[in-house]
Amino acid sequence: MGTAPSGDKGILLGWASTSITPDRPAQLCGQFHERISEFVHDPVTATALAITSAEDAGVGGQAIIISCDLVLITAEVQERTRAALARRIPEFDPRMLFISATHTHTAPTLVDGWYPPPGPGVLSPGEYVTFLVERLVEVAGAAWNARQPAGVSWALARAVIGHNRRVQYGDGTAQMYGGTAKDGFLSLEGGEDSGIETLFCWSADRQLTGIVVNPACPSQVVEMKNYISADYWSEARRILRERYGANLFVLPWCSAAGDQSPRDLVRRNRGEPSFYSEAGLTEIGTRITEAVDRVYATAAKSIEMRPVLRHVVEDLALPARKVTPEEGEAARAEYEKLVSTPNLDMQQNTWRVLRYKKVMDRFAAQETNPTFPVELHVLRLGDIAVATNPFELYLDYGLRIKARSKALQTFVVQLCSGCGGYLPTDKAVPGGGYSAMIYDNEVGPQGGQMLVDRTVALINALWENETK
Repeated sequence: MGTAPSGDKGILLGWASTSITPDRPAQLCGQFHERISEFVHDPVTATALAITSAEDAGVGGQAIIISCDLVLITAEVQERTRAALARRIPEFDPRMLFISATHTHTAPTLVDGWYPPPGPGVLSPGEYVTFLVERLVEVAGAAWNARQPAGVSWALARAVIGHNRRVQYGDGTAQMYGGTAKDGFLSLEGGEDSGIETLFCWSADRQLTGIVVNPACPSQVVEMKNYISADYWSEARRILRERYGANLFVLPWCSAAGDQSPRDLVRRNRGEPSFYSEAGLTEIGTRITEAVDRVYATAAKSIEMRPVLRHVVEDLALPARKVTPEEGEAARAEYEKLVSTPNLDMQQNTWRVLRYKKVMDRFAAQETNPTFPVELHVLRLGDIAVATNPFELYLDYGLRIKARSKALQTFVVQLCSGCGGYLPTDKAVPGGGYSAMIYDNEVGPQGGQMLVDRTVALINALWENETK
């Protein structure tokens, strides 16, 4: 096992959670058209876990991790939170904070301009970001102040939650959520991953305090509804707390899942609850809980009270996906077509206009801005590794990282420390379709493999000269 060097006093863990639910209607993020929340189906939350070495909480021996029920995390949100934390917790290096999103499509948007200006009584994205940052600083500070001697254990659970959502056809094209009943249907483009990395956290007297759960599936069962919801994580938390105690903390991480969703596109809800409805939330929450149940006894018998703790953060410049002249011209044509349309419905088209304009701007600037900056975190905790990225990363990249990692288990966390759009594979790009087109990608397959290689190198460096 990955135990700490002789003389190490172990680790301290602190948990906290808070609501990040707006108190009035807000624009919801995750669809091309504008949606305004009509009510709160269940609250969206931010859950924080602070980890430090009990002996040396300096750089490399500390982390504050926050998971949010949001569609994404912007660099602005993370940097504003870091700046406030630097004033609030001077002994904490703000670079050791990382914030991720579960990718629920029923939470407020963070970016002004994606939709038309909000109407009277509707919370603006800017107002929500200010509220959100205040809550994130509070929850991070509460977790830091709650640190106590603790132990951890880890286990690989299994449940079928995510399915590939890109459909390939005989003419060489691909489509997200494409129809599979068509004569031209060949196959789903990629696979799925039933493995769920789980991290159990325990108090000094070996009582369970919280669980980190890392499935390869975004939380977007009810993604088209007009209400606030944490999606399937609301039910997962509820059922887990019924089983393991009302005070249990549940921190969700979405693994590499840019081409995944909760829906089986072949069966299309035949023989199971609809994964477009609230019944699908309960079904997935139940599957997650049952998966945790199956590994709980093993985890409870293998608690590490003095695990190795190492945390590194690195800025990496990946090659930006280049816009071809044909793609630049196509974007210009679509942009001009939209903006010249009389009485254009901006509730339906604001995001489309921005997509085309962004590709035009990228084409004009790509010779002077050939790279896309990303922030990577790699955390070692005992025998496990945690590796972050800011993309909706296709599943295959996550599997490459896990397969080559020296860690016993590797948690991959997407949509973390910024938002880089979808990152598709070489297999996906020729078929086109949403998520594999230039409009959806800041970085292409070349950069994706570079991300994998560098992530693996950072992980494996934490296991150099390891004595088993």
